[in-house]
Amino acid sequence: MARKAASLELAVLGLLHESPLHGYELRKRLNLLLGWGRLLSYGSLYPALKRLLRAGWITEVTATSPGVSRRQRIVYQITPAGRQHFGEQITDTGPSAWEDDSFNTRFAFFSRTDADVRLRILEGRLSRLQERLDRAQHSGRGGSGDDRYLSELRRHSIESVEREVKWLTDLINAERSSDRSAEQTPAATRPDQDQSDTTISAAPPADATTGNTR
Repeated sequence: MARKAASLELAVLGLLHESPLHGYELRKRLNLLLGWGRLLSYGSLYPALKRLLRAGWITEVTATSPGVSRRQRIVYQITPAGRQHFGEQITDTGPSAWEDDSFNTRFAFFSRTDADVRLRILEGRLSRLQERLDRAQHSGRGGSGDDRYLSELRRHSIESVEREVKWLTDLINAERSSDRSAEQTPAATRPDQDQSDTTISAAPPADATTGNTR
């Protein structure tokens, strides 16, 4: 439960890092971020906002909504301390970043992380899932006496993990290919060089296939 709460708080900070939001808009964007399988209720959102307020990572201001009603709303903004905390958390590559409750949130903000951070998190997640897959396949052996529906559930779980393993493998290959392409790109010509005597060829784009997200 604590891990889910931390993941939600990280998602809130990430969205507020982009712009201030009121509660309704924040919940809507969180639902888009977390995916269709996890609809966020206000009963989960507002306790998270209170924890972030107490920690000093966000603040709330009163804003007047446009339109005829001119109704006042509470808008949440990230603080400098919140930005610092978000930056520290989003670059953490430890085991907590590989877990189900936090990996998707971190992946959603990969554009704000360096390539080496992305690669370490992806590799850690792949290692975690491969361990899970090995356990599931091992436990399925000799289970001929299982209930039919229990067997189907196990098969479905194994196939789901196998799909994610392939997806992660494709992403990792794409990240590595991108790094190699960047390393092979020639340096820009110096200003004092004769441009007519120098030809710079661009490195070919990486030809890596990435898997689809949910």
